[in-house]
Amino acid sequence: MKRYLFPLILGIVGCAILINLGLWQLRRMEWKETMLARIEDRIAAPAVPLPETVDPSMKYMPVEVSGTTTGDEIDVLSGTKEQGGGYQIVSRFVTDDGRAILLDRGFVPQQDRHAERGPTRLSVRGNLHWPDEKAGSTPAPNLDENIWFARDVPAMAKHLDTEPILVVASAVEGDAQGVQPIPVAVEGIPNNHLSYALQWFMIAAVWAGMTVGLIWRIRQRKY
Repeated sequence: MKRYLFPLILGIVGCAILINLGLWQLRRMEWKETMLARIEDRIAAPAVPLPETVDPSMKYMPVEVSGTTTGDEIDVLSGTKEQGGGYQIVSRFVTDDGRAILLDRGFVPQQDRHAERGPTRLSVRGNLHWPDEKAGSTPAPNLDENIWFARDVPAMAKHLDTEPILVVASAVEGDAQGVQPIPVAVEGIPNNHLSYALQWFMIAAVWAGMTVGLIWRIRQRKY
């Protein structure tokens, strides 16, 4: 019996750790679902005028702004399932009270990137946003071609000489100039905890099977 003891303990401890990791991922999934529901509620709340002071703690706050684009824009490489590759158009926008901010007007397909988009007056409902898109592997913007690979609010604000404020349009009144708003949504926030939990449970099952197999092989050995 002693020869079975070590592999049995190893199997039980290993399975317990792996199962607990799966259960932890399920708890993380519940937490993430609660967080996503709160974000959805915040996105859909009644819009307010743009606050005088804005900071990242106000992420997803719905706001209303009226003013004029200046014709200066940043083209962020993007894409949609319906239209394929294209660009997210981030324009320099001067509000009626004289504040220069960033306005993510939405998406244009590849062939419309160079369409004329001169100054135009718009009334916009949207959400304050600080996208977390830039990673260590993200290329630097190609300033010669005006192609950016992530919405980096501080860098875009410096480039277009605006406050570091980004409003992502959800609805636009005025000449949208062919730009299709892409509202902020929770679909872009990953929630993969269920798949992670299933992976841990599958590894636990494999571990248990290996433990049974090891004990069987030990039992088959001849003294």
